[in-house]
Amino acid sequence: MLKSIKKYAKPFESIDDLDPLIDVIGDAKYVLLGESSHGTSEYYSLRAEISKRLIKEKGFSFIAVEGDWPSCQSINQYIKGFNHQTKDVKEVLEAFNRWPTWMWSNQEITGLIEWLKDYNQQNISKQKVGFYGLDVYSLFESMDEIVKYLEKTNSTELAVAKKAFSCFEPYNRNHESYAVSAGYLSENCIKEAIDLLASIRKNKWKFDTEPESSLNMEVNALVTANAEDYYRTMVTSDSESWNIRDKHMVESLNAIIRFYGDDAKVIIWEHNTHIGDARATDMKDDGMVNVGQLIREAHAHDSVYIVGFGTYSGTVIASTEWGKEFQIMNVPPAQYGSWESLMHKSDPVNKYLIFTDENRQEFTTTIGHRAIGVVYRPEYEHFGNYVPSNMGQRYDSFIFIDQTNALHPLVLEPTKI
Repeated sequence: MLKSIKKYAKPFESIDDLDPLIDVIGDAKYVLLGESSHGTSEYYSLRAEISKRLIKEKGFSFIAVEGDWPSCQSINQYIKGFNHQTKDVKEVLEAFNRWPTWMWSNQEITGLIEWLKDYNQQNISKQKVGFYGLDVYSLFESMDEIVKYLEKTNSTELAVAKKAFSCFEPYNRNHESYAVSAGYLSENCIKEAIDLLASIRKNKWKFDTEPESSLNMEVNALVTANAEDYYRTMVTSDSESWNIRDKHMVESLNAIIRFYGDDAKVIIWEHNTHIGDARATDMKDDGMVNVGQLIREAHAHDSVYIVGFGTYSGTVIASTEWGKEFQIMNVPPAQYGSWESLMHKSDPVNKYLIFTDENRQEFTTTIGHRAIGVVYRPEYEHFGNYVPSNMGQRYDSFIFIDQTNALHPLVLEPTKI
């Protein structure tokens, strides 16, 4: 495989050197941009530059990310001019106050947000470029948004929303408490969450008093129903809760696309473990699916393009435990024989590799591919941070940054869960 990497990988120094990648994306409607960690500066900066080019040159409609819907709405409203009170991008990012705050409240994302705002102001088309969160975690925040809107509009659906809210209220906005109660004690709010989603969907035509309020209500109701399912399941099945989460992200994505119309083109930012086709990894052995697989299965081959990202060594923002303070950690040199190790060994420079019908077969050997989460212990990396992967089938292209640097959070002390 090392010989094939040397043959096909091309060095790059700037976004202009990635012209062949932009060209090969062609007329794809779904471009998925990955990352091998949630705390690496270069992944955010480079994805931002690629996204700008896709928006300018290929007319992409919106960016959808691995983030909470309510928090990402603060960005969406800012860049579209819906929020006339907030004048500062750092104030916008204060909405990301739930751990891990650094994933979106960071310096690297601020430039893209301001660029999107300026682009939308200059764009004369009716449909502005949007920014949306696809994740499932915001159970209580999404219910807050629903109740707040229904109270403001004096809607008849308020009774259904308050019934759902009351069911979850005894858990004191604690996801873990609800998960234990629902998963082990069968004390749950399934009916209330499903009834709320059904009511919102049936009556969503009523919720158009503000820009995108109907879409906002629909996805927040979707989050409520799927988050209930996710938290109830997580204590009994890791693989099933994973599937609920990734299926939710695709369901939310489809709701946004319906809002934009059939011609919508989307850029998706998520971890490699979500966007890299699960069928090309050992995830399939555990019955797990992911966003990349589901989108590929639902759409034509040439309408989906997946780009993985990785590094050999450097620094990263992460935490040693869930909910704990973040740290700048050293990322050790990639494990010998791994994909990242071979990319480095071929030539220790930044490079990209485009998988084609002609060369994919040269990259079908299963190989370890590094994945770093928001919780990371570098000293134990070799025990579980490498996903056995068929790289030629998992991605359509791969961007390798030899030495990377930690992300720059805006909040020095993250809010605990």
